[in-house]
Amino acid sequence: MNNKEMAELIDIDGLSTEIEVVTYLNSEDDKRQYVVYTKGEIQEQTGNQVIYIARIVKDGEKLNLEEITEDAEWIDVQHLLKQIANAQHAG
Repeated sequence: MNNKEMAELIDIDGLSTEIEVVTYLNSEDDKRQYVVYTKGEIQEQTGNQVIYIARIVKDGEKLNLEEITEDAEWIDVQHLLKQIANAQHAG
């Protein structure tokens, strides 16, 4: 049984890539939503899977992913990830 959530990511040039959604994150004020995903790539040095995090922006019926460029926003996202890690570790 495959319960992985797959999605299609279309880049700015119109090229399509299938991605696996790892999880979604909501900012503490619920004003921003993020997606954590993978393209199935393995980092050579560590053997770990490469993950990506992007902000989800609604554009009518479409969802667009935007790169996180602000340091303060990255700190917020890291805080959200730590909360998930701590909750899973405690449970």
